[in-house]
Amino acid sequence: MLALLASTITLSDPAGDARGDGGYVLPTRPAITPDMLDLRAFSAQPQGEGMRLTVSFSAMGNPWNAPSGHSAGVTDIFVKGPLGGQQALADTGLRVRGQGGWAYHLRVSGGGASLVRADSQGALTRLPTPQVQVSGTSLIIDAAVPPGTYGYWVTNSVYTPLSATGVLRPVTQTGPTLLQAGRADAPTPVDVLAPAGDTQVYSALTLAPVGETRDWVSLTLIALGVGGLLLTVVATVIVWRRLAGRP
Repeated sequence: MLALLASTITLSDPAGDARGDGGYVLPTRPAITPDMLDLRAFSAQPQGEGMRLTVSFSAMGNPWNAPSGHSAGVTDIFVKGPLGGQQALADTGLRVRGQGGWAYHLRVSGGGASLVRADSQGALTRLPTPQVQVSGTSLIIDAAVPPGTYGYWVTNSVYTPLSATGVLRPVTQTGPTLLQAGRADAPTPVDVLAPAGDTQVYSALTLAPVGETRDWVSLTLIALGVGGLLLTVVATVIVWRRLAGRP
């Protein structure tokens, strides 16, 4: 039933904006081009008992020559929860904008992939490792997220195998191996899935969800449950009245 209620969404992102707030300077060793980090499109659709998420870039890069075939960026995908959720977008330096939060977090990089679920108390549970494949300039990710129509936060940071998290954090210093930014607390993503002109991402350090920002699957199931309860009550009243009217 969940698969029937779910639907496919496809979202686009402006080209040529993989520069953070506009002033990020990418490392040159190894050589990483902005196109390798430039988010262009995102789609989500039910796939069996999970979800297939496709992230497209201007170019597919593998500057670290990873066996996975991609090693330029660290792509984080946060899936909106139906009732609240986590507010901090992991270690990206960003927080959710507006109501609600995320219930699932996927991270995909040249070093591998991971998926965690957050419960209402904030406890994280590691789920089966997503399956990732490269197709042209896209990453196709099959993840154990229940089929549904969700809101998403999608970010892309610079990958490095030389840090524990695999993420190259921005610094104010200069150097061929550094990601330079103009402020000490700059968030790690050099690009986010957001409408053109959204300045709050790097000024207020918040990111709005895209896609279906309400969980219509959960709302529909709740409505069906309430409707079934009302029908039961009405049927009970009708039977009671018939029995009460007998001599």
